[in-house]
Amino acid sequence: MQIGNVTTPFGRRPMTLALVKGQLDAPVPRQGRTVEKWKVFRDVAEARQLLGLQDRALAVLDALLTFYPSNELKSDGSLVVFPSNAQLSVRAHGITGSTLRRHLAALVDAGLIHRRDSPNGKRYVHRDGNGQIEQAFGFDLEPLMSRAAELAGLAQQVAEEGRAFRRSKEALTLCRRDVRKLISAAMEEGADGDWEAIEEMYVSILSALPRSPNRQQLENVLEDMGLLREEIINRLELQLKSEKTDTNDGHSGRHIQNSKPESIYDLEPRSEEEQGATVEPTKPRVVGPIKAFPLGMVLRACPQISDYSPGGGIASWRDLMAAAVLIRSMLGVSPSAYQEACEVMGPENAAATMACILERGGHINSAGGYLRDLTARSRRGEFSLGPVLMALLRSHPASARSA
Repeated sequence: MQIGNVTTPFGRRPMTLALVKGQLDAPVPRQGRTVEKWKVFRDVAEARQLLGLQDRALAVLDALLTFYPSNELKSDGSLVVFPSNAQLSVRAHGITGSTLRRHLAALVDAGLIHRRDSPNGKRYVHRDGNGQIEQAFGFDLEPLMSRAAELAGLAQQVAEEGRAFRRSKEALTLCRRDVRKLISAAMEEGADGDWEAIEEMYVSILSALPRSPNRQQLENVLEDMGLLREEIINRLELQLKSEKTDTNDGHSGRHIQNSKPESIYDLEPRSEEEQGATVEPTKPRVVGPIKAFPLGMVLRACPQISDYSPGGGIASWRDLMAAAVLIRSMLGVSPSAYQEACEVMGPENAAATMACILERGGHINSAGGYLRDLTARSRRGEFSLGPVLMALLRSHPASARSA
């Protein structure tokens, strides 16, 4: 804290508590410390958005630094520069006086410089008999030196954010390419499934991406697109495995039939017990729970369930599952039916399915029977929640656009 260095501006420029706090909180520089001024300037330029500065403010700061004679800011000397507005305007590439004053105020508010105003508001310097500066009135660059480490950290933070943004953008580009080409291949080769609905899901996910997205928006879309890619790959994998199994069964059947063509017992049972035996039906293939869709997508497709959250809003899967239990009771779905859905689909997908049933309540006669049917189809690998969510999203176009 530097109590003795708190100063107030000249004339009608107001003094605010924020300016007082900025001067009081400024760390005291160590004696003999030096900082390379252009390195600090580059850090400020990198972190300008975090500091709330525009490009013109950087031009003004660059001009101020040119009036400091040394390349190093030194704690044991005067760090006050005192150019006139006319001189500053020339070195700041000819900006107007009003623009100059506005960006000087922005630099002060950002805590990068301090005003050291004279009694009459002019900028000048007192020198001793040897020409050394005794006192100067103008702009103090000391905050740049005292905050050099902080500014370097902010610049590093911005650089890391930029790298993360580029990685997310690259990952989304690759994921989009995968999804687009997998859908095209499935359609062209006649794979089973409603690929038009999946393609509409792909388009809807992309429509949530603004023209100039930030990293969080990119990652949200990347998460949705990644889940869609997993869904497509799972469908294609199950179909390919099924085709392979059918092919192997066909080969095995022909092999058994032709293994001993001379035998008289190939097609005849050996006893009366065998004659009366029946062939057990093939058990349906059980498919494990699939990965849950993004919570945000579920809430956009099923906004009504938010009204039934015990906490007044849904911020997590736990909140959605609690609301789903309430909806289950309200719609007359038995606990056993819901428990079976949780075991087959997974608790998140079961809760999302209840949200979909609530949303389509006017078109469903028996919510319990409908849930049991979906559970059975999900066990056989014949049901996916994705197309249902996309159909509901299309019925709420305003929600889809605001995502």
